[in-house]
Amino acid sequence: MKQFDFEEERVKQEILKLGAKRVLIQFPEGLKPEAPRIAKTIEKLGVLPIISADPCYGACDLATADAEHLGVDLVIHYGHSKLVKYERFPTIYVEARATLNVPSVVEKALPMLEKWRKIGLATTVQHVQTLDEVREILTRHGKIVVIGDTGRLGYPGQVIGCDYSNAVSIVKDVEAFLFIGGGQFHALGVALSTSKPTIVVDPYDNAVFSVDKEAEIILKQRWAHVQEAKKAKVFAVLVGLKPGQKRLEEALQLKEKLEKEGKTAHLLAIKEITPEALMEFPSVEAFVNTACPRISLDDAARFRKPILTINETLVVIGKLTWEELCRKGLLES
Repeated sequence: MKQFDFEEERVKQEILKLGAKRVLIQFPEGLKPEAPRIAKTIEKLGVLPIISADPCYGACDLATADAEHLGVDLVIHYGHSKLVKYERFPTIYVEARATLNVPSVVEKALPMLEKWRKIGLATTVQHVQTLDEVREILTRHGKIVVIGDTGRLGYPGQVIGCDYSNAVSIVKDVEAFLFIGGGQFHALGVALSTSKPTIVVDPYDNAVFSVDKEAEIILKQRWAHVQEAKKAKVFAVLVGLKPGQKRLEEALQLKEKLEKEGKTAHLLAIKEITPEALMEFPSVEAFVNTACPRISLDDAARFRKPILTINETLVVIGKLTWEELCRKGLLES
């Protein structure tokens, strides 16, 4: 069964309209198996498709530099909605909306939602089209349903790996969140950003589960990393080089704040934040990550030294308390 809409007809029309002769197609990990088939479809137009085999973690991770090196006319980016305001390169976004049956799985979630009346909804771009139907189901069962819309992201209720503003904006209006989507990744982001109970409706596995225990474990791990970093004297502030992850001004401000507290702070520009890359700097005792905050949380066990988020760094230097951080949300900045 086809699980996603790759909008192949629209892609063909956009390519023809732009007169592109060579295109770079970019997929996140879960959608890469479809890349060869879609490349063949594009090739039938007399256009040369090149598949990006590098990891792609979001719309912040556009293969702009690769496109320039390869001399393509167009980037087709699958699986995410537009994030950066201005691309340096012509780019088409194909959101790859899921075509799975969500209502039947939502019905399975109702017993887990019994203790709460006010429910917030959150999802990825693959399922934003289902939120109205999910709201109707919950409303019929006596729930008050709230969907956040801050305007920072493309759709009401949408969350991405580094931005949970839609969920955070309604945190005072709800008792728990229902997340529509696959796996734990984004649901954990909701839980860590809002400190609210979070239930997952996973239409891919036809499963319903809570991520609250996992969120609690991560919080304890982060507390331990902050305590370890408080002993550090030498820090490196990481500046992301991916188009949607470069936060140089924030990095400069953090360097200045660390130095005011008597710490030594270096700036490291980096595209892929990996344990191997950071091990090349043995004199650094703790790292500050201003790029994708999820690297600090999800990959922490792979790093030998603390790799802190921006807010965790503020806790280390006494500009924010741990309690304030937890109220603010681990992924909010």
